[in-house]
Amino acid sequence: MSSTSPTSAASSSPQTTLRTDAKLIGLVGLAHAVSHFSQLILAPLFPWLKDAFNVSYVELGAVLTVFFVVSCIVQAASGFIVDKLGPRPVLFVGLGALGLAAFGYSVAQSYWMLLVCAVVGGIGNGVFHPVDYTLFNRKVAPTRLGHAYSVHGITGSLGWALAPAFVVPIAIAFSWRVALASAGAVALLVLLVLWVYRSVLSLDAAAVHKATGQGEHAPAGGEFDFLRIPAVWMCFGFFFFYAVVISVVQTFAPVAAGHLHAVPVALVAVCLTVYMVASAAGMVVGGFLASDPSRCERIVGVGFGVAAALALALAFADFPPIVVPVLFGAMGFVSGVAGPSRDLLVKKSTPPNATGRVYGVVYAGLDIGQAVAPLVFGRLMDHGQYTSVIVGLALVQGVLIASAFNVRRVRRTALVVPASA
Repeated sequence: MSSTSPTSAASSSPQTTLRTDAKLIGLVGLAHAVSHFSQLILAPLFPWLKDAFNVSYVELGAVLTVFFVVSCIVQAASGFIVDKLGPRPVLFVGLGALGLAAFGYSVAQSYWMLLVCAVVGGIGNGVFHPVDYTLFNRKVAPTRLGHAYSVHGITGSLGWALAPAFVVPIAIAFSWRVALASAGAVALLVLLVLWVYRSVLSLDAAAVHKATGQGEHAPAGGEFDFLRIPAVWMCFGFFFFYAVVISVVQTFAPVAAGHLHAVPVALVAVCLTVYMVASAAGMVVGGFLASDPSRCERIVGVGFGVAAALALALAFADFPPIVVPVLFGAMGFVSGVAGPSRDLLVKKSTPPNATGRVYGVVYAGLDIGQAVAPLVFGRLMDHGQYTSVIVGLALVQGVLIASAFNVRRVRRTALVVPASA
């Protein structure tokens, strides 16, 4: 089984046009934004939740850990379901579960109820990457895939950026419960929009038949043979460390930098939104750079190299508080430029007819990283080790550089996986 996926036009629908591709990319991007939005509705409310449930940052971080552990398990499993049944029904279930989890958070009467709702939210969150990339790789013209990945990343970043800007003002004006219920309404509203345009999200019977490996050109190996490709596991490792970076930036880095540079609380709250909006802008640039897949590792390396240098500046340089959001914005922009090329690392390592399975397993690394990071960095925060939080962020960004080039090295030395007996 080859570890590289064909990029011929045959992988897309023969009727694909710019208009049909744009509609699909827009709908998938909207759903992806809700996924990221739902991941970040709790963290900005930690000050309220900490008092309401009388818990520590580590205990609140554990709620996120439960969310992402469940999401990891579901993500790996849902890739197989997507390849069997098609992406549309799985996507609808995911959006419904995210809405239900948010409503559950809003009425929680104990810490344990938060944990139960995190399980439901994790189930919903786990379906998106196998669904999204299966739709892109099977329906979007290969010449527009770089832009599809770019939009996918942009909408994810905007979902993250919207979450604190949405829930915090509502919590201040009303309560944290109203804020979380409103977040649940957002998820259900988007589910309604996707239901109205459900025909755009369907794969025809031939495409689903092909995806299950039952067609005349099905690979000789079993459906688990992709797990024998070393590059798939290197991509898994890359996304694990990438998730640690995202988790630290979302949850602790702005607060830690605020302590180090005496940044007012209102300005600290702006840092994450600035990072995410700048990341979205960087992904626009990255979508054009990703048009040449041969340079994706170099783009990832340069992007995260600059991001690591900026993080070290946050940790050790001395500057006015107003500079902190600017550095977060610059870090977000260069990380965003690397985003579409990051997704191409996976596509270049994906065998034919295994898109859902590969993306499910690889992006499970994303969930595991986001599950582990709050526990480690939350403890540093509880002990006031703010410099260590920022330095740790820089170190993990450095690991991403080596990981990206190691994916290419492994892919070049293991291009063919023998079929199973």
